[in-house]
Order: sequence, then C-alpha cells, then structure tokens
Amino acid sequence: MKKSLLLFYCLILWILPAIARQEPPDTVKTGIYITSIHDIDFKQSEFTVNLWLWLTYKNKQFDFVQNLEIPQAKTFTKSYSTIDSSNGRIYLLMKLQCVMKDSWRINNFPFDRQRLRFSIENSQFDSKSLVFSVDSLGKHFDPRFTLRGWTIDSFRINTGIKAYETAFGDNNIPSPHTEYSNFTVRIGISRDATQLFWKMFLGMYVSFLIAYICFYIHPDNIDSRFGLGVGSLFAAIGNKYIIDSSLPDSTTFTLVDTLHGITLFFIFVVITSSAWSLQLIKADKFRQSRRLDIGLSIVVLLVYVLLNIYFITQAVYGK
Repeated sequence: MKKSLLLFYCLILWILPAIARQEPPDTVKTGIYITSIHDIDFKQSEFTVNLWLWLTYKNKQFDFVQNLEIPQAKTFTKSYSTIDSSNGRIYLLMKLQCVMKDSWRINNFPFDRQRLRFSIENSQFDSKSLVFSVDSLGKHFDPRFTLRGWTIDSFRINTGIKAYETAFGDNNIPSPHTEYSNFTVRIGISRDATQLFWKMFLGMYVSFLIAYICFYIHPDNIDSRFGLGVGSLFAAIGNKYIIDSSLPDSTTFTLVDTLHGITLFFIFVVITSSAWSLQLIKADKFRQSRRLDIGLSIVVLLVYVLLNIYFITQAVYGK
C-alpha cells in the first residue's frame, strides 16, 4: 500500500511541471478595413480586394510581415507596412491587394447571390502558439466604394481553427494532423440583375418570337415557316453558347440552361406544328389546319410565358 502511494506521489510530481510548462497561446487581435472590391471575374472564378489589415500581439517571433498566409489568394501584394513595438506589444499595419480565388454559385445566374471569402493564418505557428481575436471597433468596409452591379447585404468576421490532415513532413508530430488558427471574413453580395437579364436573354426571346410568327403564316408558304423555325432554333443555341462562354463550367442545371431548354423545346413544337399543318393542307383539311395554328398559338405562348415567370421567380426569391 505504501509503495502504491509513493508511486502515485512520484507520478504527480512528474506530471505537474509538464502541465506548468504548457503556456496558453498568444492572442493576436486582428482588424480589417476593406477599401474596394473589383474585377469580379466569373469565368476565372476570381475577384480583387484592396484592404487594410492590422494585428496586435506580444511574440516578436510571429513576424506577420514574412509569415502572413492567405490560403485562398492567387496572389497578394503588400504595398505598405509599418510596425510599432512600443509598450511591450507589436502593432503591425499593412495595406494589401489580393487576387482571390473562389467558387461561384451560378444556379440562379444572373439573379445570383455570392459569398466572397478572405482569411489569414500564420504559416509558422499553429493554434498551440497563436490564436486570433477580432478587433470589432468601427466599420470594416468603406460604404462609399463602388461594387458595380452588386449590393453588399452581409459582412461577417469570425475566428476559428482550421485542421490540416498532415504533419507537413515534421517527424516530431506523432499523427498527420495539425491545427492553425485563422481569421475569416465572409461578404455576402447580391446582383442587381434586371438590366443584365434583358441584355443576356433578349436574343433568346426574339428567337422564340420569330419562330412564333410561323403560326400566322399560311401553311402553303412552307419554306417560310420552316426557314423561320430552323433559323430561330440556331439563333437560340448561339445565344446560349455566348452566355455560357462568360460563366465557369458547371455540372448542375442552371437557370440559363432551363430557360434556353424551354425555348428550344417550344421552337421545336412550332416546327412540328408546321409539319402537321402542312399534312392537313395536303389532305384538303383547311379548316382543321387553321384551327390547329390558332389553338397552338394560344397554348404555346401562354405555357411559355408561365414557365418563364415560374423559373425566374424561383431564381429571384430562392437565392
């Protein structure tokens, strides 16, 4: 019994110094002020942000001038930096221009809502040595800067821990798992899309209306009816490829795909009705042919308009 108690006390005396040596991580108080966001490039999934970043901390080894890490940045440039090490703390102020890579959600394009993300880490010190905290005093972006065609509807700053399932080649780490503290900014932006919508889809709607005119051309002029229908079909396809060329590749069915798919289908219906009407004319069924054209002209236009209204409304209010 005495030997067990002795071993227990020895174990306590051995563990206590180790616990005492585990110092809490240094806190880096971090603030941000964004002066502009521009060059939003959907095709390349990029945007450029200009900002001021300041950090206050004690440990001189952190050296954020050299160790600043912006994980999602394609490139970033420090155009200005200043350090004040008075009062036993380091105050670092930097002006950055960052070209950020991001992923766009284009299902509802052009009535889309995007979330721009910006985050920083220290490339040399993990979360055991360094954690971020938010300097929340004042505004975090210039309300006067112009983001053409977009409206900022949310601005959130958070700190957290980002896990990497690797030891980065360090044999002293027992398992391939490291954690780094990060400082993250998420900016929600909504597009003012009314004018852009008509600019991009006007050609598609004109193509449909040209095909729709076929209902009012007598079936005897079969060359005119088929010529207008087939020409409209290729015009709608061309309009879709022009829009797709300005968007990133997507494996989902977007609003652009839906509206063009509906248009192509109804143009095909118009061409099919022309062939059907011609067959009735050849069978000397002139009245039936006329009724077919009048009936389909009403049904096609009504259903086409209702489907467009439905899917556009879903895109606008389902962001």
